[in-house]
Amino acid sequence: MLRRRRRDAAVQKQDVFADYREITETAEISVKMHGGRAKCLQRLIRLGLPVPKTLALSFPTVHAIAEGHLADTERMMAAFGEVPLVSVRPSSEDPDWGGPGAILNIGMNDARHAFLAETIGERAANALYLRFIQAYAIHVARLDPDMFEAEDLTDAAALRRALSDYEDETDETFPQDPARQLSEVLRSMARAWEGTTARLLRQARGAPADAGLGLVVQEMALGLGQPESGSGVIQFVDGKTGEKLIKGRYLSQSQSRDALAGQKEAIFLTRDPRGPSLEELCPEQFAALLEYGARCRTRLREEMQIEFTIDSGALSIIDAVRIPRNSRAEVRIAVDLAKDGIISREEALMRVEPRSLSELLHRQVDPDAPRDTLVEGIAASPGAARGVVVFSSAAAQARAAQGEACVLVRRETTPDDIRGMHAASAVLTERGGVTSHAAVIARGLGVPCIVGASGMTLSRKANQFTCPDGRIVREGDMVTVDGSSGAVLAGETPLVEAGLDDAFQTLLGWADEVRDIKVRANADTPADARTAERFKADGIGLCRTEHMFFEGDRLTVMREMIFADHTQDRQAALDQLLPMQRADFIALFEIMQGRPVCIRLFDPPLHEFLPNDREGLRELAEALDLPLSDVNRRVEALSEFNPMLGMRGVRLGVTIPEIYEMQARAIFEATIEASRKGDPVVPEIMIPLVSAKREVELVKTRIDAVAAAVRTETGVDFTYRLGVMVETPRAALRAGDIAAHCSFLSFGTNDLTQMTYGLSRDDAGRFMSQYVQQEVFPEDPFHILDAEGVGELLTIGSERGRAANPQVTLSICGEHGGNPESIAFCRTAGFHYVSCSPFRVPVARLSAAQYALRDAAAETP
Repeated sequence: MLRRRRRDAAVQKQDVFADYREITETAEISVKMHGGRAKCLQRLIRLGLPVPKTLALSFPTVHAIAEGHLADTERMMAAFGEVPLVSVRPSSEDPDWGGPGAILNIGMNDARHAFLAETIGERAANALYLRFIQAYAIHVARLDPDMFEAEDLTDAAALRRALSDYEDETDETFPQDPARQLSEVLRSMARAWEGTTARLLRQARGAPADAGLGLVVQEMALGLGQPESGSGVIQFVDGKTGEKLIKGRYLSQSQSRDALAGQKEAIFLTRDPRGPSLEELCPEQFAALLEYGARCRTRLREEMQIEFTIDSGALSIIDAVRIPRNSRAEVRIAVDLAKDGIISREEALMRVEPRSLSELLHRQVDPDAPRDTLVEGIAASPGAARGVVVFSSAAAQARAAQGEACVLVRRETTPDDIRGMHAASAVLTERGGVTSHAAVIARGLGVPCIVGASGMTLSRKANQFTCPDGRIVREGDMVTVDGSSGAVLAGETPLVEAGLDDAFQTLLGWADEVRDIKVRANADTPADARTAERFKADGIGLCRTEHMFFEGDRLTVMREMIFADHTQDRQAALDQLLPMQRADFIALFEIMQGRPVCIRLFDPPLHEFLPNDREGLRELAEALDLPLSDVNRRVEALSEFNPMLGMRGVRLGVTIPEIYEMQARAIFEATIEASRKGDPVVPEIMIPLVSAKREVELVKTRIDAVAAAVRTETGVDFTYRLGVMVETPRAALRAGDIAAHCSFLSFGTNDLTQMTYGLSRDDAGRFMSQYVQQEVFPEDPFHILDAEGVGELLTIGSERGRAANPQVTLSICGEHGGNPESIAFCRTAGFHYVSCSPFRVPVARLSAAQYALRDAAAETP
């Protein structure tokens, strides 16, 4: 009682104000001032839907309530009649920002309970009162929820026990004054929104720190009268596919007096084996709901989920929200609305988040499935796959040969693991970042991949890894890899299939009509090229030729070339590789059907083609018929302290020119052969890791000589374009000198970012999350292009290159090429195209269209 007297004394000192308004057709209600729910209710009223009387409290009003001011709740409750029951719901500017939960049945007290017990029955009245006591005790009085649990909400003894427990815990009886109840509810919800935890949660969802909350107070439509009453929700499309259907649930009070306890449910479909549907129970109200849904779709230009009640046959619309949906449904809904003329094609394009398209390209973990997380890492390649765990590429290939899906687990992958990655259904690595070897290759293959899973402890000897919670996963255990979220799940988690339907193709077709920058794909093999062609890439912007050498027969010949001591021996090995390379290039040219194909000459250091374990070295000695000691010495001689900055790229081309000459001949001979079968081919040859103009001059001289020789030998003329991959800071700074000798400059942002920051893209994942959290970097620069630092080098390089050679073609071909932010930068900088992994091409196509539409809208007066 002492606590109550102190509270009443404090109330007398506070200001009382009445800053609220009834939501009517003409009331001044705005999303910026009253929130999305309040504005939606006004729109429903304007559409003629039967919405119960509702009051809206503005953002400033709710903020004042949180600071201790009291609203004039006596006057509010009086607006609803003599014995009102009301609900309070949050109304934030964006529903995705969350907010406190709704509280219903405000106004229930002993007198109201007694009246309802006589009119609708004691059990229904008990349930209404007990539900309100539970909500008030937990969310307003902040009491222990366990105290107010009840197996049967309709039980009178449970109601009496809840009232007694409330009094014991608060030293006062449960509030009987409806105005006081409403005042405490408003204060509690306002302060919950202002709390630190709530503020941090909504900021994580993209809300500004000072985001406001509105509240709506609405008359309760109980749905408890006779002959037919109940409550439910209805929607007219499937939230998973976007297909048209009638879906929802309806709790009928007349079918079961236990409906309020949630024990009876009738669905909307006719001929329901569990009982009559709403269509059969209330045909007039069902028809009205269908008409209201169509009206919302046409006038609100959105598919809505409608919450309603039926009270003695009278239909009331409580609320309507945008149907919760996944990416597949989002695309279908946007396309269907545009096809029906409700929205424009341009608006349909702007409604779909580009990154969400990744969910449509791969299988995903069913969002409704239970998740038992074993370990988490960096989501490096989207999609989901199940398989048994293996710890070596050889084991992955063996499982695949038996038709068994597997997940390749490595500390980190190397080029020697490519065959295993091809065989695996998913990849998991303990180390690495979003541009590590595993991540880049997996995205190209379309294989789900998680990297940087530092929480697990890998034991290669025992063929197992230990999870953070102590569980051990052994070879042969079944797991599910969710490459979209970065979680490894135990067992066979249900998956949802990819959604490349007609709506997806239609949307991207519309995107191609408006985008003004080309989108190519990074494709290393014919399989990659077919994927790029399926996703309508404008060509291949990066073909990494070294990946063609890791097949079994080619790898042996490649190693013979590496171990050759004399030029003629090296040339003999390259002569064996020539027809293999030529066949690959012919396949790429034919698949692309006249679209440009940019082929990067050999880039990695030679040691990557050699084994690094005892067993592999012994097998290599047997294959080359050499003593194991000779093999060990050769491998040691090729090892480097920092191979990524050593003998690789153009440096190999200058010091061992036979390699680039073989590749150039293979390209030119493939050009002639593919041109005979179809459209003329104009290959693009790219020199990697250039730092100086003289490097380009030396390589260009040799390639031109090979071209002249092939023309002479075949009697066939052809054209090709020579360019440079700009991936060192010096190449960007000296782009003017370099551009004078080439046709294009393609910026390799993976290595350029690595060299600009002095960060290892394979190791940065270990600490990058801490750097982002502490705001050292705004984002992981290997994931989102650094527009300030790396971007300045891109700008300098493009400007100097264009000044020296106005006809030079500019592009980026690193993994950033598929990011919307990078596309925005490239459009502003005047680049001609971006190139990215095949499975990121749709994201890039839609992003490019959206930026073009935004620019066009900004230019329209």
